[in-house]
Amino acid sequence: MDGPGPLPGPVAVPGLPTLDRPLVMGILNVTPDSFSDGGRWAEPGAAVEHGRRLLAEGADLLDVGGESTRPGATRPVVAEELDRVVPVIEALAAEGACLSVDTMRAEVADAALRAGARVVNDVSGGLADPEVLAVTAAYEAAYVAMHWRAHAATMAEHARYDDVVGEVRAELAERLAAACAAGIREDRVVLDPGIGFAKTAAHNWELLGDLPRLASLGRPLLLGVSRKTFLGALLAGPDEAPRPVGERDDATTALSALAAAAGAWCVRVHTVAPTLDAVRVGARWREAAR
Repeated sequence: MDGPGPLPGPVAVPGLPTLDRPLVMGILNVTPDSFSDGGRWAEPGAAVEHGRRLLAEGADLLDVGGESTRPGATRPVVAEELDRVVPVIEALAAEGACLSVDTMRAEVADAALRAGARVVNDVSGGLADPEVLAVTAAYEAAYVAMHWRAHAATMAEHARYDDVVGEVRAELAERLAAACAAGIREDRVVLDPGIGFAKTAAHNWELLGDLPRLASLGRPLLLGVSRKTFLGALLAGPDEAPRPVGERDDATTALSALAAAAGAWCVRVHTVAPTLDAVRVGARWREAAR
């Protein structure tokens, strides 16, 4: 059997941990309408406590998001998003946590970076609000550019590709160039293929099966697959009903191990402890396969 492909080993992104395995990013949704945890952490105090639990389980960084990007979601106004994320970031940053803000808005990115975030995780790759790029550059923060074609309410209409890997690669290359043109240093840019965003299940699997082609852009890859719909479809029962969201963690853990074996830089997940075990196994497998 062929090896996992020519992805790089551990990559240093300035300001973030550098380890001999992929990083584990814990998801901290502070929205009332998240697809997976449905507002359980929408109150700031509850969110901070959950963030502490994820860190205690071994999360290398936390991704704090105040806007749901589930299919069909409507956007909060800017003031709502700020009220959701800034207090949580301030509290956890004061305790020494490494934090990312999951936002498409320059105003939110600016407030979050002032509050102590080190990363802007922009699911639109700068397309929704190009000023995000300049804000990130001004703070010399790390930037995750995800592949994106439209907001959640309409993204399913854009899941059309002749060559999904080639087209996603080309569109990510454009976002990388835009980030660098805005002043973000290339060594601070991470790319994300946008699993589940304007993609069918078949598209998601094609992308996961050809990560080296995406990594040929020369930047580390972040993968966000946790509990997503395509896993529910894969695990459907005899009645063809998708596996419920809360019962997809084992599949997520399996994918995290495979991602580590393939050389991913980071995995973004809801459950940290099993994922940490998985990426250690995957990274060791990769090392042995060389």
